[in-house]
Amino acid sequence: MASPPVNSGDAAAAATGEKSKLSPLGLPIREIPGGYGVPFFSPLRDRLDYFYFQGAEEYFRSRVARHGGATVLRVNMPPGPFISGDPRVVALLDARSFRVLLDDSMVDKADTLDGTFMPSRALFGGHRPLAFLDAADPRHAKIKRVVMSLAAARMHHVAPAFRAAFAAMFDAVEAGLGAAVEFNKLNMRYMLDFTCAALFGGEPPSKVVGDGAVTKAMAWLAFQLHPIASKVVRPWPLEELLLHTFSLPPFLVRRGYATLKAYFADAAAAVLDDAEKSHPGIPRDELLDNLVFVAIFNAFGGFKIFLPHIVKWLARAGPELHAKLATEVRAAADDGITLAAVERMPLVKSVVWEALRMNPPVEFQYGHARRDMIVESHDAAYVVRKGEMLFGYQPLATRDAKVFDRAGEFVADRFVAAGDRPLLEHVVWSNGPETRTPSEGNKQCPGKDMVVAVGRLMVAEMFRRYDTFAADVVEAPVEPVVTFTSLTRAASG
Repeated sequence: MASPPVNSGDAAAAATGEKSKLSPLGLPIREIPGGYGVPFFSPLRDRLDYFYFQGAEEYFRSRVARHGGATVLRVNMPPGPFISGDPRVVALLDARSFRVLLDDSMVDKADTLDGTFMPSRALFGGHRPLAFLDAADPRHAKIKRVVMSLAAARMHHVAPAFRAAFAAMFDAVEAGLGAAVEFNKLNMRYMLDFTCAALFGGEPPSKVVGDGAVTKAMAWLAFQLHPIASKVVRPWPLEELLLHTFSLPPFLVRRGYATLKAYFADAAAAVLDDAEKSHPGIPRDELLDNLVFVAIFNAFGGFKIFLPHIVKWLARAGPELHAKLATEVRAAADDGITLAAVERMPLVKSVVWEALRMNPPVEFQYGHARRDMIVESHDAAYVVRKGEMLFGYQPLATRDAKVFDRAGEFVADRFVAAGDRPLLEHVVWSNGPETRTPSEGNKQCPGKDMVVAVGRLMVAEMFRRYDTFAADVVEAPVEPVVTFTSLTRAASG
């Protein structure tokens, strides 16, 4: 059911609307529905709808319904007043229109990682990290080259480092069964150590920095993301005042960040030394701040969100799927769980891709239109003007019923069949299709392969050790809260 790829939008006559009322693929060109309302007041009202009164998905679905099913709309996006710049965006809410945001020739992504606001550079040592650079920026290629080289060089460390983290984490889970021990808290602790071990080796932050390493990392993340955080402070009017009214001053986390940076300066010393020789052009201190960002924001932050979602879907699927996974894992991994072994586990791989489809770790994409262009949804085409902010809500795009059968359901074996490979083009959690490879010249996640590998290792290690499990799952902003209630060890476990 995969839809054809989006057109390039290069038809100048169609973009101006002067010579044609049809797009290059023959769709009618329409005005983008929706609007922005009254300055200040409408963005504020929309922020309250988005965070508290409707929630993100209903916020978009209600507006799609209001405009007759149109999936390209003008809306306000949080944070709005008082922190952000211009809250006005063109929202792309289906699989076809969303693809524009993955085309670096069509969108400029400078300073758009967090949407309509940019965190203070003081949080990043005064530098602009790789994730905030546009692909056309010369510094982007230089820094991404280092990060991609690091990820490739360390891939063979991922499986053993994860195995150690998984064993320690689930020993703790088993010890806490019956005491309402949240998997999320253990996941944060052990995934920070895993991330550093996988990327740099050496002593983990829990030993060097101490038990406060995760607290410092989470505080640093919170000071970047608080304008778009929700339901972390109760009651909500207090949260509005504390998190959405003013930017929190970076000096409050300066000492914690300095401690983390000192740890990474030592842990990543060999990487920094090699980069100075092999990839000159980026000052050592700037590259260090980028490595901190990659390790904590991209990797640790991603695993913090991603792994609870995998456990959530597995818990909901129940014993029948567990039995199939256990059979596949144990047949393919006689000598242990390795990256080569998980390549022989088609159901495990499908489960991970399906979890990424249902709950992409980063739900949003933003970018400014580089030029006047045509953006096509499934049913119509719309003119977007140069400089307008485009926004994509990825869960709606990756659950598009015109692309996926049973789009809103978790279908564990969706990607098992060889003929389903075209559907992977619409699994775009990494800021690019799953079928595409990250490069220095695009904005796709440089750690894409490592993230997918960790997801597969999580599922494989789970069903090598356990026959089945049960867990309570409570949906929450960003990630579900998971509490294991039972774990059935494999006979040979």
